[in-house]
Amino acid sequence: MQCMHIHWFPGHMAKAQRMIREQLKLIDVVIELLDARIPYSSANPVISEIIGEKPHVVALNKIDLAEPELTKQWMSHFQNMNFSVVALDAASGNGMKNLIGQVEKIAGDKLAKLAAKGIKPRAVRAMILGIPNVGKSSLINRLLGSATVRTGDKPGVTRGQQWIKVGKNLELLDTPGVLWPKLDDQEIAFKLAATGAIKDDVYDAEKVILKLVGLLRDDYSERLITRYNLPLPLPADDSELLGLIAARRGCLRSGGIVDYDKAGRIVLNEFRSGKLGGFTLDRPNTELDGMSNN
Repeated sequence: MQCMHIHWFPGHMAKAQRMIREQLKLIDVVIELLDARIPYSSANPVISEIIGEKPHVVALNKIDLAEPELTKQWMSHFQNMNFSVVALDAASGNGMKNLIGQVEKIAGDKLAKLAAKGIKPRAVRAMILGIPNVGKSSLINRLLGSATVRTGDKPGVTRGQQWIKVGKNLELLDTPGVLWPKLDDQEIAFKLAATGAIKDDVYDAEKVILKLVGLLRDDYSERLITRYNLPLPLPADDSELLGLIAARRGCLRSGGIVDYDKAGRIVLNEFRSGKLGGFTLDRPNTELDGMSNN
């Protein structure tokens, strides 16, 4: 199914890349923030190219919205590739101490070399990189203990760069989210759209929602049945299934006409918020070969 064709690379994305490249020489460690629900699809190859050999930590965020067992498998994958990896939930603060510890550990060698040259000790300088809406601002807010960085539930809220002091030993450089210039893989495009990494107004929402409904029916039917009190057997047609959900949720217009749009938004929002449970759309046994070759 061709769910959509997204080619979204706003001017501020190109500008963000230039800013990142200019600032990278000041950085000790890069924190690459990935969405635990889509560790493969949210791993931007442009970011990997920008980082190069710079030491970095892979941080799987939003673990509360992912499937725990699959998160463990993804962590094992990154560890097997000799990456430092942490799992966290920026919203609740789970995993923050581990992240800071990993960053300071990785930066230790560089700071030790500076000290050996007689350079005055300074804080570790880290840069946070990731695609839009992966949770960078929420992570910084949690580290600071207060919401001093503008956040939102839409991608692209943070546009500029700013240094943020975290305690005495860590300075963070926040950066805008960076999407790659084009998305030729429509499965990746679907996963980014479904999880909210791509703005809702740049893709065909109807097709994305129908594809999501079909995925939920095929792989998580019990959750659909329980959440929306659906009768068995579930319809094999995606539109028919969405219509059934609409009826159960009272999404009807005057004259009893089914409001597919309203029902679809309910399913999409409940999927994103975790009301349908945790989901990991990137399955390690399917994606690992591709990721190893990036």
